[in-house]
Amino acid sequence: MDGSLTVESREIPTPAPDEVLVRVAAVGVCGSDTHYLRHGRIGDHVVTGPIVLGHEASGRVVAVGSAVGGDRIGERVSIEPQTPDPTSRESRRGDYNLCPSMRFYGTPPIDGALAEFVTIGASFAHPVPEHVSDEAAALMEPLSVAIASIRKAGVGMGESILITGAGPIGLLCAQVARAAGLTRIIVVEPGVQRRSAALRFGATEVAVSVADSDAGQTAVDAFVDASGAPPAVLDGISAVRPGGRVVLVGMGADTMELPVSLIQNRELVLTGVFRYANTWPTAIELVATGKVDLDDLVTSHHGIADVRAGLDADRIPSSIKAVVHPGIDTVEPAARPSS
Repeated sequence: MDGSLTVESREIPTPAPDEVLVRVAAVGVCGSDTHYLRHGRIGDHVVTGPIVLGHEASGRVVAVGSAVGGDRIGERVSIEPQTPDPTSRESRRGDYNLCPSMRFYGTPPIDGALAEFVTIGASFAHPVPEHVSDEAAALMEPLSVAIASIRKAGVGMGESILITGAGPIGLLCAQVARAAGLTRIIVVEPGVQRRSAALRFGATEVAVSVADSDAGQTAVDAFVDASGAPPAVLDGISAVRPGGRVVLVGMGADTMELPVSLIQNRELVLTGVFRYANTWPTAIELVATGKVDLDDLVTSHHGIADVRAGLDADRIPSSIKAVVHPGIDTVEPAARPSS
């Protein structure tokens, strides 16, 4: 891949019988989008031809397939960007995110949401209340990753958690942990601006490293790595109490050495997170009731003509989340578009 990016005109897609057609209002830029653009692959997923990026999306239903009720036209929706095979063993047991036949927005060779119109299965277009912004509706997707991570961590009221990495997922994990009633939320992040953001978004304490945090001296109930950095993973594991849980969600090294004896002796449960399943109702409720703030994560808005700047926004230290509005050519710096 040469990292080239073009904007082109395409036919408006036609929804299948069980799908809806959505006019896209907002698309959050994810690290996976920039990774595909710059490096052409993530693990086994390799870009071999032109692909539309983007999977954090919201919009309004403008047409429906023949098996979908017409009353859905006009709904504002948050898109769950997955199309699993409903007959797979994974889907039948409820783990549809692990379906081996999954078609996922913006993952080669499936086109994503950086388009004016997209189709999605009707049950994966989740209605959102009118007071929830287009941007927040789009960011239900990364929020769902955080919800899946905190669920895997198995912690709740009055317990403690260590989170390494204060990018969008780490910050959302802190917010979800706070909403779940955790009273000690330690976020480790080397960047000073992101440490400050972590305190705004739910952390009770922040530190440059695990060793510099209270977690280095007092064991936590669970550890979530949202950095993907092997040193952070190793230090985080050492901070977990006996019988605690370790959740790996950050994308980083494909392989790393782990302290096997420590994991065995403490009987730690170590697991990963791959996307999400059955999270959107919780995400919508958390945002609609004000328990999680997604709007303040947005640090820049971009029109489709400015999409390159949106995809490169992660190179700006103060950036947290860039949002692209595919139906708009350019966005004024102070503007906040709505559908």
